[in-house]
Amino acid sequence: MPKNNAPGPRDERGVLSARILAAARDEFAQHGWAGTTIRAVARTADVDPALVYHYFGSKEALLDASTNPPQRWLESVAKTWTTPVEQLGEALLRLMLGAWADEEIGPVLRAVLLTAAHDETTREKLRRVVESSLMGVSQLGADERDRLVRSGLISSQIMGLAMMRFVWKIQPVASMTDDGLVAAIAPNLQHYIQGDLT
Repeated sequence: MPKNNAPGPRDERGVLSARILAAARDEFAQHGWAGTTIRAVARTADVDPALVYHYFGSKEALLDASTNPPQRWLESVAKTWTTPVEQLGEALLRLMLGAWADEEIGPVLRAVLLTAAHDETTREKLRRVVESSLMGVSQLGADERDRLVRSGLISSQIMGLAMMRFVWKIQPVASMTDDGLVAAIAPNLQHYIQGDLT
């Protein structure tokens, strides 16, 4: 396949930009910040390195763009937190399972989690996303500390499941049905939501 050296028409630019971002997510997730180069990203995306610089300007900007959670996912998280409290545990769990199965959202979540293990900037971004979007919109608890404890425990359970199922692919969790996981795990989340944690 020939290299793409020019920006090209608007539609082609969108396709090339998405291809570069997908390649960058894989490279940063596998090799971290230090081990990833613009040349390697370009090679994986099958484009000229100059095109990567044309779209993203720098390695720092490429990392930032490739690990930004899609806005529609952040909006769906906020909306799910408004679910009636009695159904909230299952709703949050199904939101996570659906997000990881989504062709746009899943690769970004995987890249963020894996890259955060290597890169302090991405780790800080992950912390902000968890604190603001996964915990910050929660209205649980009798006071602020109780709210943070409950939403923190919920987030830890959901993120741990995501790592086991979608990143490390550890069996039998990786091959359980969504309904099976909901039946097994939603009651734990519901305890964090409504139960006595003392």
